Amino acid sequence: MIVFHIAVTPVDDYASKREPHRREHIARLQGLRAASILIGGGPSPDGTKVDLVYRLQQPWQVKPAMEEDPYWTGGAWTRYEPRSFSHFVEPWELVPVVLDGSRTATIVEGPVNDLEMSQIALVEMRGAGKLAFGGILEDGGTFVVLKTTDPAEATGWLGEHGFWDPARVTTRPFLWVL
Repeated sequence: MIVFHIAVTPVDDYASKREPHRREHIARLQGLRAASILIGGGPSPDGTKVDLVYRLQQPWQVKPAMEEDPYWTGGAWTRYEPRSFSHFVEPWELVPVVLDGSRTATIVEGPVNDLEMSQIALVEMRGAGKLAFGGILEDGGTFVVLKTTDPAEATGWLGEHGFWDPARVTTRPFLWVL
């Protein structure tokens, strides 16, 4: 299995464009999650980005995973960019779907200083209830969803391990839907 982070670019009027397709989109994602294909995802609070994490058997499966989605066929999404993980920390549990924007988190991205040790640190962070899911991408960068709304706290959690330089990572808010 290959785990992919897929960065999705929605249209400018994303909220209105997605609305007619939302029920079908969510039902599809729940089915993919029940089949252990979709790990998690959600949009940015301002609707300018969407992040999805899929578990697929082959790289060619990214295209149908994305382009069969009602948001793609309905024109709410305009492009997507997949990146595969070399190391991934699974979530402890599948959280219920939350559509009202009340479950917020922080995405942190950036380079890692020590690949093997950072993997151990991410597992420890999951055990401490700080990490929802994420890992190290093939290019050596980090993509993690941390269970805080405070960017300084998120970078601090990574920085305290010494395997990330907080000055070299970026943070952004995330509405953790599933």
